[in-house]
Amino acid sequence: MNSIALVVILVGAIIFLFTFLYFVPLGLWFSAQLSRVRINLLQLVFMRFRKVPPQVIVKAMINSTKAGLRLTRDELEAHYLAGGNVINVVNALISADKANIPLDFKSATAIDLAGRDVFQAVQMSVNPKVIDTPPVTAVAKDGIQLIAKARVTVRANIKRLVGGAGEETILARVGEGVVSSIGSAESHKTVLENPDSISKTVLAKGLDSGTAFEILSIDIADVDIGKNIGAVLQTDQAMADKNIAQAKAEERRAMAVALEQEMVAKAQEARAKVIEAEAEIPMAIAEAFRSGNLGVMDYYKLRNIQADTDMRDSISKPPKDSGKK
Repeated sequence: MNSIALVVILVGAIIFLFTFLYFVPLGLWFSAQLSRVRINLLQLVFMRFRKVPPQVIVKAMINSTKAGLRLTRDELEAHYLAGGNVINVVNALISADKANIPLDFKSATAIDLAGRDVFQAVQMSVNPKVIDTPPVTAVAKDGIQLIAKARVTVRANIKRLVGGAGEETILARVGEGVVSSIGSAESHKTVLENPDSISKTVLAKGLDSGTAFEILSIDIADVDIGKNIGAVLQTDQAMADKNIAQAKAEERRAMAVALEQEMVAKAQEARAKVIEAEAEIPMAIAEAFRSGNLGVMDYYKLRNIQADTDMRDSISKPPKDSGKK
């Protein structure tokens, strides 16, 4: 029974010790004192109740104190409770101080809360970043397509990190400038001979206005020749003109065929009327005989005249085999 009670007391003591050390971080307080960071042990206990990790605040204060920066516990706690990255802000302040870049705690926390990596921004301000643009396709005035690739060297502008546009805007503006510069060239040969003319024209437009970066240089890495867009357009236009001409010719042919068919129909109609009239001639002659208006001699004279007419027609027509050798 005594052994069970001893185990229970031992377990309870261990739990109490861990709980005490959790709420009263003696080791963390001792490290702060050795680093000459003046912080009260009771303040570390209160941080637990405010849901602020003491190790983060103490580490940030130790780093800033060793770097010669004066940051208060209240400032660091307030930034943490606002959702900021305390360690990142402190590292950015230390890097900016060593690089003689003007950056205060208020500006750094504003940049951090805006969603930008303030420490990376300070590093980019010291060490500029090179951004490779995707291939940009443009057409010169002579109709030749060119494909250009550019490299943009940018440096972070600390003052414009809050509210400034990002890398996507820089790439879009540079691409637009390359297209405009190539499109204004009289010949693609001019661009191939002097590719730096593109970078000078684009750089002179102030493309970094309103962005979080400062463009240091724009270099044309590569220029390739694409399609002959002018020739393709001319070919397409010629094909379109050809199709239009063929359509109009087909329309005229259809109209001519329709007119020919109409004339044939009219001729057939006239022929039918002639045949109908010829069929009535014997009946008219018979009626003339019955009425006494036509005698036998008159009828023979009429037949002689008709025979004479047929003979003259046969004489006037050439024989069918006259053209054969």
